[in-house]
Amino acid sequence: MGSELPAWFERVTKVVPEERIVAVDGCPIHYLSWGSSQLPGLVLIHGGAAHAWWWGFLAPMFTERWHVVALDLSGHGDSGRRAEYSKETWSREVMGVIGDVGFPGPPVVVGHSLGGMVTIQTAAEYGDRLAGAVIVDTPVRRPDPESVQAARGQAFGPLKTYPDLDAAKRRFRLIPDQPCENDYIIDYIAERSLKQTSEGWTWKFDPNIFAFPRGTLADRLQAVQTRVALFRGEYSVIVPPDIAEYMYELMHRNAPVVSIPEAYHHLILDQPLAFVAALRTLLADWAHSSPRSPNPGL
Repeated sequence: MGSELPAWFERVTKVVPEERIVAVDGCPIHYLSWGSSQLPGLVLIHGGAAHAWWWGFLAPMFTERWHVVALDLSGHGDSGRRAEYSKETWSREVMGVIGDVGFPGPPVVVGHSLGGMVTIQTAAEYGDRLAGAVIVDTPVRRPDPESVQAARGQAFGPLKTYPDLDAAKRRFRLIPDQPCENDYIIDYIAERSLKQTSEGWTWKFDPNIFAFPRGTLADRLQAVQTRVALFRGEYSVIVPPDIAEYMYELMHRNAPVVSIPEAYHHLILDQPLAFVAALRTLLADWAHSSPRSPNPGL
């Protein structure tokens, strides 16, 4: 399959990140690190049932100007598991990783789907310690898509075990279901989503991650005290135009809302280069402009 890979994908996936562990509230949190420690920080947060390697084919494209870190939230990837999960706990994990890295200044945090929920919580609670927050196709008025499917008993549990890696990879599915022509990206993600046990191959995440208390994110989004932006897929069923408009109002009509063309919910997979171009543009603007108050009402 290597000869079929796009040159950009082959190039960036050859960049090997440093892997680190930091304990947060007694749980080991695994994270990946790319680039120079002298550069400003960019922290990437994955979606539900995902992991840090969902950013592995994107992160190296930001290292010219950023020190990029992607973490596994507890219950995901190669991080430890907890008896209970919450947005507040995951936010502390984000800040724990930021503290362990030791960026030269406040970083920008980017979160997709469930990771966007964590980003909103983090920006509301620790906004004075961030340089900005980017929410990527995360709705505020309804739960994240992985939780919707889990609540309906349609995904994620109980975890199955497969006799070999190839058999397991063939069972990998995007939730919610959507088109994605980039099979090489799906293969890259699927392989890193699995672990070998004595019984065979199974998924790394803890099915209990979706039992966390939801609550409303509207008040959290309104309370964000750092620069914030919303990215959405043009064809996303999770953040359609009406929800994007509602979130724009919650952000006090003082934040960019960017629709990625020809993209669905998993826009980092189906339109990765468009996503990179859009995020690079936003970050460059933020680096060369003075922020207005994120919440004029306070």
